[in-house]
Amino acid sequence: MPSLTIENYVKAIYQISLQAPEKAASTGEISTALEVSPGTVTSMMKTLSETGLASYTKYEGVRLTDSGRKLALRVLRRHRLIELFLVHTLDLAWDEVHEEAENMEHAVSDFLVDRIDQYLGYPSSDPHGDPIPTADGKIRTEQGVKLTQWEPGKPFRLVRVMEQSSDFLRYLSEESLQPGCEAKLISCRAEAGIVTIDIEGRVTALGLEAAEKLMVTAVS
Repeated sequence: MPSLTIENYVKAIYQISLQAPEKAASTGEISTALEVSPGTVTSMMKTLSETGLASYTKYEGVRLTDSGRKLALRVLRRHRLIELFLVHTLDLAWDEVHEEAENMEHAVSDFLVDRIDQYLGYPSSDPHGDPIPTADGKIRTEQGVKLTQWEPGKPFRLVRVMEQSSDFLRYLSEESLQPGCEAKLISCRAEAGIVTIDIEGRVTALGLEAAEKLMVTAVS
């Protein structure tokens, strides 16, 4: 069984690599994501290479092997199904489940996770819109574009929130912005750092940084 630390590293490397698939994940990026020192990251990169979970090149970074990617998807599957289970069964808010899932994802068995998946009806997304990997290691390709790239005047459906800090999610809840909601982009003023939307007849202004973290698609 991989250790908690190894699972956290492969998950972090996988998520970093999604942002730039053609590049190796750098020591600095991993250090920031896991809030550990660069020296600690370098040491763990050597361990991951020795166990066949990653390929590490000094001064370049690290890439997951097929085995490392499979492990990362297993951890993400556990995490995202636990989040959804906590929302559906214990009525926790979507801003309360991320940290709980972080603690629980290393303790539950794949057998239990599969039963949770069955109980929930084999969902495709977690409460934040993140795709849930299947039991055989498949995951839905990214969908949607950033709200800042949407065409003004065009309705949209919010499908995913890329930031999962509790404060940010509570802010979105206060603005009635959760995956599945529909709204319309009024304007995106990059020079002023403001994005204005109409949601249920109410005009709301978002900061550009916040809008960058919202993925949207067309209303079908």
